[in-house]
Amino acid sequence: MQNPNFSSGPCSKRPAWNIDALKSAPVGRSHRSALGKERIVKAINDTRKILNIPADYLVGILPASDTGAFECAMWSLLGPKPVTVLVWESFSDGWATDVAKQLKLNPKVIKADYGKIPDLKSVNWTNDVVFVANGTTSGVKIPDYNWIPANREGLSLCDATSAAFAMDIDWSKIDVLTFSWQKCLGGEAAHGMMILSPKAVARLESYDPPWPMPKIFRLKKSGKISKAIFDGDVINTPSMICVEDYLDALDWAGKIGLAGLIKKSQANLKVVADWVAKTDWIEFLADDPNVRSNTSVCLSVTHPKIKALGNDEKSKFLKSIASDLSKKNIAHDINSYKDAPAGYRFWCGPTIEETDLKVALAELEKVFNEKIKTL
Repeated sequence: MQNPNFSSGPCSKRPAWNIDALKSAPVGRSHRSALGKERIVKAINDTRKILNIPADYLVGILPASDTGAFECAMWSLLGPKPVTVLVWESFSDGWATDVAKQLKLNPKVIKADYGKIPDLKSVNWTNDVVFVANGTTSGVKIPDYNWIPANREGLSLCDATSAAFAMDIDWSKIDVLTFSWQKCLGGEAAHGMMILSPKAVARLESYDPPWPMPKIFRLKKSGKISKAIFDGDVINTPSMICVEDYLDALDWAGKIGLAGLIKKSQANLKVVADWVAKTDWIEFLADDPNVRSNTSVCLSVTHPKIKALGNDEKSKFLKSIASDLSKKNIAHDINSYKDAPAGYRFWCGPTIEETDLKVALAELEKVFNEKIKTL
């Protein structure tokens, strides 16, 4: 059966997933029971193993998805040093807003338009640096981690929610990394992961932020990091059904291996790239293939009739095509992000199969060619 789910979050479930994957969930049981905690600890340990996280890094489950985990990191760690925020899409722009308006830290913001990336070599690493590994709404990823010095003074805070499990991560260049279950492995929403280096832990223990700290952000107890949080005693109650679903996704991912997951996602990107190369009315939003995302693949429609339309007309026309594909159960949720330039966005992470992507792109081309005649 063809899978029509191309949403960039929550993302498609793994191939052959069905509700029976959740039958072992300890529903109605406390997450603090022996059984509940065992499942939570397994989720942490399996994450560490698959992502090759160093043994001296801490891995914990936090509330409120990637947003909650990354906000917790910023509110807990930023302040002692100047802050630089790299912005090239909607979510990184949100982090810059929070650092400036909520934490009032007057950050240096280095910004690039959708489809582009800032000059990474211009970053001053005496500062703490906030960035995304992959711009989910722009289809632009960092090319590598070589621009981050090993002997940096500041902390590197990386939102990797649409990169983890689909792109390489150089852990020696990471002090804080967050992601959510709902992205690359197609888990359920509302749970985030936070990974801390020893350097980040040292900052946490040596620094007390001047602002009030909500309970769900409190990572310290008596001036020391609360290791229990990273040993399965989560800050607030998780859904044990969601934990079980994440464990199912991790089991599937573990059988493929990290290299295999990355290869699947890159193969999906190649399917799109081959189609774009032979289709004269569409291009990647990201011109540079070195920074082109292999998960949140964003496309711009370049047909002369579309370019001649106003922004509202263009958006309405392109959305009507996406709606047609959704009604046909061929491709759901392929519109560009609401703040991004009008176009299409296909999730191409490892839970997507090449055959399903080919069907969706062929139908998109067919419907577009039919509708463009009406303009």
